[in-house]
Amino acid sequence: MEGSVFTVPMALFDFVPVILFGIAGRLLMRGLYNKMRKGVFVCLDLGVCLAFLAGFLKALYKLLIALGVAEVPFLNNQFLPLQSTGLLLTGLSIVLMLALKKRSAAMMAPLTIGFISMMVIGLGGMCAGLSVLAKKMKKGWLILIFVLCFFVYMGMGYLCARGGDTAKDNWIEQGVNTVGQLLLLTGVGSLYRAGLRDYKLA
Repeated sequence: MEGSVFTVPMALFDFVPVILFGIAGRLLMRGLYNKMRKGVFVCLDLGVCLAFLAGFLKALYKLLIALGVAEVPFLNNQFLPLQSTGLLLTGLSIVLMLALKKRSAAMMAPLTIGFISMMVIGLGGMCAGLSVLAKKMKKGWLILIFVLCFFVYMGMGYLCARGGDTAKDNWIEQGVNTVGQLLLLTGVGSLYRAGLRDYKLA
C-alpha cells in the first residue's frame, strides 16, 4: 500500500457515482415494475444490484487502501466481471420489456424456458460435482443427499414458476426451500468436516 495514489477524499468521491447509479437504478425498478413480466423484472433487479455492488466494492477497495487498512485484491478484481454482467442484464431486461410487452404471455415462454434451463444446468452441475467430490472423499452416502437436494430444488423451481400468490402457496414454497437448503448444508457440512479444505484434488 506504500506510495498509493489513492487519498481519502479521492476514495470517498468514488462513492458518488455509485450512489447516483443506485438511486437511478432504484427509480428504474420502481417505474418499470408494473410494465414487466416477473422473469424480465428479475433480470432488471439482479442487473442493477450487481452493477451497484461492483461499483461499491471497487470504491471500498480504494478507501481501505487510502485509510491504510488493507489491500483486498478481490474487491478490485470483481469489478469488471460483476459490473459487465450487471449492465448486460439491465440492458437486456429493458429490451425484452419493449420487445415482448407485459401481456405477451406466449412470447414469454422462450424466456421462461431459458431461465428454467439455466437453473437446471446450474443446480445439476453443482449437485453432480459435489457428488463426484463426495465419492472421491469416500463419503458415498452423501451422493444420495445431493441427489435429493437437486430434486427438492427442482420442486422449488416448479412452485415458483407456477406463481402462486396465496399465503398457503408461500408457506409451501418456503417449506420446500428450507428442506433443500438443509440438504445442501448437510452435504456441504459433512464434506467440510471430512477435510474438504485440505483435500487435494487428484
